[in-house]
Amino acid sequence: MIGKLVLWSKVLDVTKGEEALRAGAFSKLSISNPSTAPYGTAAMEVITTLRVYDAVKAKIVQGASVAQVFQFVDTKEAELGFVALSQLYGVSEGTRWLVPQNLYGPIRQDAVLLKKGADDQASKAFLEFLKGPEARAVIKKFGYSLD
Repeated sequence: MIGKLVLWSKVLDVTKGEEALRAGAFSKLSISNPSTAPYGTAAMEVITTLRVYDAVKAKIVQGASVAQVFQFVDTKEAELGFVALSQLYGVSEGTRWLVPQNLYGPIRQDAVLLKKGADDQASKAFLEFLKGPEARAVIKKFGYSLD
């Protein structure tokens, strides 16, 4: 499945994300660590593709993970941040901009069966369940696209 990136804020209007980034009317933009977090890598791709890096680099507050970025924006420690669309399921507060997919590479989220579990029936059954219609419907419901 492919994760989707969202610019989210509880204090600013970010519905026109590119314009919000260019305007720079914020002091803190949170992204997850691009060296270790796929959503951080995607956020950096967006920032560089839009050519706003120089304008925002001093305002970037890095979270260890996309979960920490969500926390920074949720608690208003950062005015805006790049989070996963799935994190905003059921969240009505704030504004968001679903980042166009052409601004960043795919954020692949996969499941694998490890060698240790190769003979474990429950592990095999779970992977099969993930491929089925019920799980795929839930995955889509939370904003992921499927290969």
